[in-house]
Amino acid sequence: MWNCCARFDCDPARQYSERGRHQHKQKVVVVGIANPFIWVRTRIYLFLIRTYFDKEFSIEEFTEGATQAFSHVLLSHCKFEALEGLVAKDLIGKLEEKCAQLSLSHQRALSAKSDEFMHTTTGDVGIHYDDSGRKYVSILMRFWYLMSARLPDESMEGARIFQVVIGGEGERPETKRLLTANYEFQREFTQGVTSDWIITRIEHSKILD
Repeated sequence: MWNCCARFDCDPARQYSERGRHQHKQKVVVVGIANPFIWVRTRIYLFLIRTYFDKEFSIEEFTEGATQAFSHVLLSHCKFEALEGLVAKDLIGKLEEKCAQLSLSHQRALSAKSDEFMHTTTGDVGIHYDDSGRKYVSILMRFWYLMSARLPDESMEGARIFQVVIGGEGERPETKRLLTANYEFQREFTQGVTSDWIITRIEHSKILD
């Protein structure tokens, strides 16, 4: 199971993430506007996590681990047995039902290669207590990744592609879409309980609605 955590880099003003991949002559610009309230609250909660829950917690390490987990789920190609221990059991069942109803193009949009990841950021952080006093921390991560799968226009949500050019001279240019995905990670921090981070919510740009 995955037992560590992420990089938080969320500015309350406009965010820009630009990556040029010279070997593919590719340029992508991701633009988003962060909610100032969520940005401030996230900063406070990250401080509380390090102070009261896990003194070794690092949002940089968490982002790295979350991205690896995201990649594993994407690359599983709807092979749900590979998700055990990483995704909540009740969520695996729901994903299996939804994937069975997806077209082949939509299933392809759930997979991506490592060089197709464009940007990762922290969406929100929450601290929860249930009726019995058990303590939980949840961290919502947002991922942007490129995909050449053919999808209808209404499948796009959130960030948009401003320029994507793939292919050199003499090669046929390939157009790719920039898709977004939200993954929520949760871990129990009740005293005396040993647990790992687990994915409790998965959203893919209306593909898995």
